[in-house]
Amino acid sequence: MALISVIVPVHGVQGYLRQCLDSILEQSFTDVEVVAVDDASPDASGHILAEYAATDSRLNVVTLKTNVGQGPARNIGLEHATGEYVWFLDGDDWLTPGALAAVATRLRETGSDVLLVDWVRESWTGKVRASTAGKVYREAPDVFALHTWTPVIGVLHVAWNKIVRRELLRKLEFGFDPGWYEDLPYTYSVLAAAERISVLDRACVSYRQRRVGAATRTLGEGHFAIFPAWERTHELVDRWSPAPETVRPVLFQHMIWHLLRVLGNKQRIHGSARRKFFTKTHELYRRYLPAGGYPAPGGVEGVKHRLAGAGRYRTFELLRSANRSRLHNKGKLRRTVRRIRRPLQSAKGALYKLYYRLQLRLPADESLVLYSAYWHRGYACNPAAMHEKARELAPGLRGVWAVRGDRVDALPAGVDHVVSGSRAYYRAMARAKYLVNNVNWPDWATKRKDAVHVMTHHGTPLKVMGLDQVRYPGGVKDPDFPAQMRRADRWDYSISANTFTTERWASAYPCRHETIEVGYPRNDRLARATAEESAAVRERLGIPADKTVVLYAPTHREWHTDNRMVLDVEDLARQLGPDHVVLVRAHYFYVKPGSARATGTSEIRDVSEYPVVEDLYLASDVLITDYSSLMFDYAVLDRPIVIFAPDWQAYQTVRGVYFDLFAEPPGAIATSYPDLLDVFRTGAHTDDRADKARLRFRQRFCHLDDGGAAERAVRKVFGPAVTG
Repeated sequence: MALISVIVPVHGVQGYLRQCLDSILEQSFTDVEVVAVDDASPDASGHILAEYAATDSRLNVVTLKTNVGQGPARNIGLEHATGEYVWFLDGDDWLTPGALAAVATRLRETGSDVLLVDWVRESWTGKVRASTAGKVYREAPDVFALHTWTPVIGVLHVAWNKIVRRELLRKLEFGFDPGWYEDLPYTYSVLAAAERISVLDRACVSYRQRRVGAATRTLGEGHFAIFPAWERTHELVDRWSPAPETVRPVLFQHMIWHLLRVLGNKQRIHGSARRKFFTKTHELYRRYLPAGGYPAPGGVEGVKHRLAGAGRYRTFELLRSANRSRLHNKGKLRRTVRRIRRPLQSAKGALYKLYYRLQLRLPADESLVLYSAYWHRGYACNPAAMHEKARELAPGLRGVWAVRGDRVDALPAGVDHVVSGSRAYYRAMARAKYLVNNVNWPDWATKRKDAVHVMTHHGTPLKVMGLDQVRYPGGVKDPDFPAQMRRADRWDYSISANTFTTERWASAYPCRHETIEVGYPRNDRLARATAEESAAVRERLGIPADKTVVLYAPTHREWHTDNRMVLDVEDLARQLGPDHVVLVRAHYFYVKPGSARATGTSEIRDVSEYPVVEDLYLASDVLITDYSSLMFDYAVLDRPIVIFAPDWQAYQTVRGVYFDLFAEPPGAIATSYPDLLDVFRTGAHTDDRADKARLRFRQRFCHLDDGGAAERAVRKVFGPAVTG
């Protein structure tokens, strides 16, 4: 029997579940079991649990066929727990390093029935806030019962900051109720019944405040579950507390504070539901008001309590409106000052923006699809592949590309376009029924209700993206994460290349779009490529058939301000010899028209400006890259890949990565230039070890690259318009 059973209900947390499980299973304290209840999770959470369970026997997975909700899922987990103590942890939260050892030590020191631990809140913006429990914990007796030290009542009514003796839960015959606010009866019943309570003044839990998906940020009638939850709480405290008359006043104070806090949050209770919620609050006030009164707060909070007790809803709302008006005026003044300081827009730009707003008032053009790629750089990537397939399957749709003026000449023949910044561009942005892009549209773009925005993305992520970058500020170029999320809020569909990417996008972009896990449309060409097509591409590029072609494509490094190569390509070409050709492709951040550099040798070609990267894949025999997402696409061809990573530690630390590339490489790895030369001299990039590594890599990241991704995406996105 383990000392501690950690029970984790799992539903829709694929983006956070690995962090949760790692935080438990990777701790130095190992006398723990994890009971994870897969509550019919609709995402990849079940696969993640199976993966972990296969490698760690301490993880017991209970799989439910139908969704029962967090409370009942906890009850099922409790039935399977065998530990002396039980700790409920949500699947999107995690334990801090060393937490289990500290908890175990404290439990053994005190023999407590209930141990309360401290926590930190981590906002989706990355802001970390300490709890308010620290002062309470520091003043607490070493061991106490609730009725002897009631200040602990106000700490927090959640399950995850309490480690409870399992025998106590058996005695109570406790079961969580379905619905929201199920933690209230649990919190106060175990505190009331416990003979020995202790605290640990140490942050043991990181509580994730999610941007979407959390009940506390959800508007709806579900919040009325707070009333029966508090009613059951009072019932259980009266049943199990040896001195309920001592506990009731403090419990009542916290109940009214809690009810008014929920009522005051516009993200929870809104419109006509407010009066109904206030009336229920008044009813509970009258029902549970202790005969001897209670320690009512002072100030505005105390006024709110008295108004709730008197049932004066109109006065309560007037007070709330007055306070909101005061705060609004402060904010309005700050915004006015910022506008005065902000440079005036050009008259032309202002007129176009006005034109755009007027066009938004007109009906959407049901047949218009506006495409863009890489900030209007040209015809490329997943949007181009979708455009080609839509021409075939949905000929009734009219595809138009938004491109910069200096990129128009590079468009393929027959591709309709608008130049970014022109009047036609603003009209297309406003009127298009569908907007398809592999990056976000400008901040000023408005998502009209009847439009469909498709984010195709442009790579499987090795490096962290979106909100996950909060933990790696050194690699952040755009620190305005709320603005990033507002842009992502416009997405209706997010295309994913594989299961791994779906999981990562869940935490990077926690918005309310639908994920389409169909593979990347741009890789269809690679999946269907033939030797004849590769030979034809080489011929167009003027590369002799007998040459071995090495494509070198490094990624961007945030700490480099220029196109600084970490590889001496001139010397590499000399070392490889005249039977090799090295194609050098810089990251697109560094590429400007006419920026290709002369090399002075036919063995090296700068192909940074070449518009179709898939041609370069097909023309090459081997890829050298570092941390670029090109590796995931190139792996579709099943050709050798060499990772040249001399600064892997720096990249991990500054930019952040989702997995250990050295543990799961797509082929041979070199960490220094001499090592890279040895790879080619010894043929390590084509040996059995490299082939097996590439096979494992392809199985994980290329399982959807079967040549049908574009069709799957087009049929899903364009729906009724598809006729083919």
